Amino acid sequence: MPDDTVGGLGGVTRMVPVPGGRVHVIDYPGVTPPLVLMHGFPDDSRIYDRLVPLLAARRVVTLDWLGYGRSDRADHAGGGVDHQRELRAVLDSLQLGRVVLVGHDASGPDAIGFAVADPGRVGQLVLLNTYYGHAPSLRLPEMIRLLADPGLTPLADAMIADPGQRLWLLAHTARQFGMDPADQDGVAARSSLPQFFGGDTQPSALAAIRAWTADLFPALDRQDTRIAASDLAALDLPVTLAFGAADQHLSPDLARHLAGMFRHPDVRIVDGASHWPQWDQPAEVAKLLLQPPRG
Repeated sequence: MPDDTVGGLGGVTRMVPVPGGRVHVIDYPGVTPPLVLMHGFPDDSRIYDRLVPLLAARRVVTLDWLGYGRSDRADHAGGGVDHQRELRAVLDSLQLGRVVLVGHDASGPDAIGFAVADPGRVGQLVLLNTYYGHAPSLRLPEMIRLLADPGLTPLADAMIADPGQRLWLLAHTARQFGMDPADQDGVAARSSLPQFFGGDTQPSALAAIRAWTADLFPALDRQDTRIAASDLAALDLPVTLAFGAADQHLSPDLARHLAGMFRHPDVRIVDGASHWPQWDQPAEVAKLLLQPPRG
């Protein structure tokens, strides 16, 4: 059915079957290669609402990972999150061949991992304020460290179970990123808050949130192994790293560190933007995505 959530751009909404449920996808028509926009933690595809209208010339695909946004809620009792498998199912369902993967925050490692596993399907990587492996310049927000540290699981469980404490954690984290947590038109209220509290049309994503954070530190170790094996250096494709200048967690210094892992990197620092450059400076990010890669 047509989607009218982002300015009536004629996107077609689909619920794509993936292992464990169905993923919410919006497919906007345009010229190829398609831009596949992936969200991080703890957001959904609405972080791209200000960007998508500026990409009208290109085919654009947005998706909510299983357990987030408007996708089905999955049973994470056994643990484990496989976003690369979900991404492959979406690309196959839409019969997409070679694409541009745009990974923000926690989906950056998913984009990189997919390109390493299936380089023939990725023509370019665009990484927005993300990370990969341990790095001296990687600074995880305190809320993420709390949820990811297995030694603090009882405390994290107690705080997440209390709606007041949960809201305080979110507001504290929002202020760290220079946002006003009371701004109802901000990215936190539009995209992050519903993942923690649900809404009129969706339950919370707490199960998916806890499954992802439980695997964060082991995932960083696995990423270090791939870096050491030169898997990233072997990627023969342009990699654009566009980072908001004001992000003090996944920072411009981290972007420059990550650039050293790739053969064809291009670092772009987006002034006037923090952790969500696609929200803070959508015109700048759109210009970057629509021009030929320099890497």
